[in-house]
Amino acid sequence: MLRWNDLADVPSDFGPSVVTLGNFDGVHRGHVSVLTRMCADARLAGARAVAVTFSPHPLQVHRPETAPPLLTGDEDRLELLGLTGLDAVLMLEYTLDFARQSPEEFVRRYLVDGLRARTVVVGRDVRFGWGNSGDLGTMVELGREHGFDVEVIEDVAPAATADPGSAEDQAADPLRRRWSSTWVRELLDAGDVVQAARVLGRPHRVRGTVVHGDARGRELGFPTANLGADLTGMVPADGVYAGWLRRTREADGTPVQVGDPDSVLPAAVSIGTNPTFDGQERRVEAYVLDRTDLDLYDQQVVLELVERLRPTLRFDSVDELLVRMHEDVERVREVLDGVAGEPSAEAPHQADAGGAPAA
Repeated sequence: MLRWNDLADVPSDFGPSVVTLGNFDGVHRGHVSVLTRMCADARLAGARAVAVTFSPHPLQVHRPETAPPLLTGDEDRLELLGLTGLDAVLMLEYTLDFARQSPEEFVRRYLVDGLRARTVVVGRDVRFGWGNSGDLGTMVELGREHGFDVEVIEDVAPAATADPGSAEDQAADPLRRRWSSTWVRELLDAGDVVQAARVLGRPHRVRGTVVHGDARGRELGFPTANLGADLTGMVPADGVYAGWLRRTREADGTPVQVGDPDSVLPAAVSIGTNPTFDGQERRVEAYVLDRTDLDLYDQQVVLELVERLRPTLRFDSVDELLVRMHEDVERVREVLDGVAGEPSAEAPHQADAGGAPAA
């Protein structure tokens, strides 16, 4: 998949293309169903499939104080988008200057002149241009003017019903709820990574560089890899999780080789402040099962969270903590033994029959 950050990166002879717009935070199953279908349609039409997305998220620019946490950082978002079959992603820097473009300016510059769009795929609630003044009607009018078709994708619930229903219907029956990043955030806030994985189509992940911690885990016989301040991906509720640690880059920045026996490792992941030791700083750290020989410092890793085992607890003694840690490790082993194969990071998502991108 080609990755561009500016129109100047797009080859002058690129196109024709089928284009969709969105933030694609989390690249959940609703996004995937739209993108995989769009890619198939583009190939049948002899066109290239392109997603236009933005970094940072527009809400982080317009309303940073109320912007929701992002489910995925840019690196994961691009990796996951690449698994859908897209030919290219144009990730545009979102600034206040960028936002001041009129709907017509945005469409003409990026979709028509830049990507030579033959078809633009959007949800019914699409908004674009200064003050979100462009809507579906605007896009259809601009399509007539500039010679591209507009395809509207309707929302679809997990059961693939044609109508997800009203808000009241969705509250009464969550299976009618549309796939959405908001839904995933709610689940992660509750620590429900199992249900979040059903919406995402894969385990939720966080990514970061391993840094030095207090070395307390090593002293207790459970050395942990602590993720540093560059961590991306929404951190779920405090607790202990069963998951996978996937090494992605060595300390010198080179990618970890596919097939490396230590590239994907079972792990117990702790999220919280270590209240037994009166900790104040919230941390994400992972103990790789049965391994005390690993040197992961300065390496980039991805943690994929499979199941929450328990909330963070304060223990009255270190001995009590150690007993529970051994129990946690055995429980992690049981959970991961029940997972078929390794994590799904490199596997395509399961796509549904329809669905529209949701923020």
